[in-house]
Amino acid sequence: MSQHAAWDAKSAREIIVQTNQGPGALLPILHALQETFGYIDREAEPLIADVLNLSRAEVHGVVSFYHDFRSRPPARHQLKLCRAEACQSMGGERLAARAKARLGLDFGQTTADGRLSLEPVYCLGLCATAPSAMLNGRPFGRLDDHKLDLLLAEAAR
Repeated sequence: MSQHAAWDAKSAREIIVQTNQGPGALLPILHALQETFGYIDREAEPLIADVLNLSRAEVHGVVSFYHDFRSRPPARHQLKLCRAEACQSMGGERLAARAKARLGLDFGQTTADGRLSLEPVYCLGLCATAPSAMLNGRPFGRLDDHKLDLLLAEAAR
């Protein structure tokens, strides 16, 4: 996992100003902030709104609409399970239930120790090897109980 800088409003404002290239700058700014800090701190929303002359509600609406933007620091490991039709038809729902039960989490939640988050994803492009998952950006296909358990064990380290 990559290391992220600690949240800092001064650094965030510098990133916002440097990334502001006119119309359409909101998404590049959000990506730059998340790349730097690992998430979009709520304190960044009014800073972005001020620089781009948008309302805070407009900025928050974009941050909350896109599932890849986080409003909290990320877990050390992210396990994403594909929820698309091909994976569901090949046993993805059963595997999702197994992961939830083993972790004591639902989708969108993180373990109390910040070790692992369980996230839904709506297609990894691995339909031919369904069901599929992604752990820390690495894709895994032909997921079964054994492979899922191995992924969970890897994330426990």
